[in-house]
Amino acid sequence: MVHPIYEANENSPYGNLTRQEFFKKHQILHHEAFMMNKRNMKIFTQSWQPAADSTTHRLKGLVGMIHGYTSESSWFFELNAVAIAKSGFFVCSLDLQGHGFSEGPPDHIPDIHPLVSDCMQYFDTARADHPNLPHFLYGESLGGALAILVCLKQKTAWKGLILSGAMCKISKKFKPVWPIEKLLPAAAFVAPSWRIVITRPPSSKSYKEKWKRKLVDRSPNHRTSGKPTAASALQLLKVCEFVKKNCHELEVPMLVLHGGDDIICDPEGAKFLYESANTDDKSLKVFKGMWHQLIGEPNDSAVQVFNIIISWIEIRADKLLKTM
Repeated sequence: MVHPIYEANENSPYGNLTRQEFFKKHQILHHEAFMMNKRNMKIFTQSWQPAADSTTHRLKGLVGMIHGYTSESSWFFELNAVAIAKSGFFVCSLDLQGHGFSEGPPDHIPDIHPLVSDCMQYFDTARADHPNLPHFLYGESLGGALAILVCLKQKTAWKGLILSGAMCKISKKFKPVWPIEKLLPAAAFVAPSWRIVITRPPSSKSYKEKWKRKLVDRSPNHRTSGKPTAASALQLLKVCEFVKKNCHELEVPMLVLHGGDDIICDPEGAKFLYESANTDDKSLKVFKGMWHQLIGEPNDSAVQVFNIIISWIEIRADKLLKTM
């Protein structure tokens, strides 16, 4: 199976095709809808699966995917979703509040719990629609932290957790400079929407390939200013502390992937998570020289990482299907 990343260019993840032509070429059945969350906000959701006339006869499993901060479930992130679907899986994802097509102010996450609730609400519905499949959860960056929080709440509901550049520890190279970090609690209380000036937007340090940074910035639904609010910065730091204190309760099989040169989310956080998790079925791979977004590496390297992911999922899905 050839990964669709090879068709992307700096202007479009679909190359010279329209999105619908892209799905047709790859024999993908795509569905999108809006979900009303518990706060009566419209949350964008979508799914990908092999089309009925493709060579895949039976779905191998369900993979829920959670994107990172300032990202979205469509555009560039979607390429891995399509590649997983082409391998025989039902894949589903959502735009987090304030991201993509979902309602909410961009760059502003004063409380992580509503995002966790949205993920559980959507994925619970998707899993209920596919009860006879093994269910896996994948998260990138902030999405990785959310996936961890979901698994801590739902324990045995998921048969595998895949983390890519998970936000377990913010790198000192990316944290707000002193004394701003020390003043964050006060700033978040007095002026929660105050935007913290960062020298460069996160994407400039996330995607190694320049053309991929351009592609991300050219998303027609790119809503970020590149400057998180004080409330968001404080909340993200608190999430990392919570993950650190509670990751020993994780019992789900897990694959932890991280770039060795990630200056957004510290690789040491991923190592601590791996060592602390209470499961015998766990793997850690830190890729020397790679940045935060592993799909942002040169294509051959990005596909090398993807092949590790899909192989890990397929091995466990095959074993689980034999017992279901």
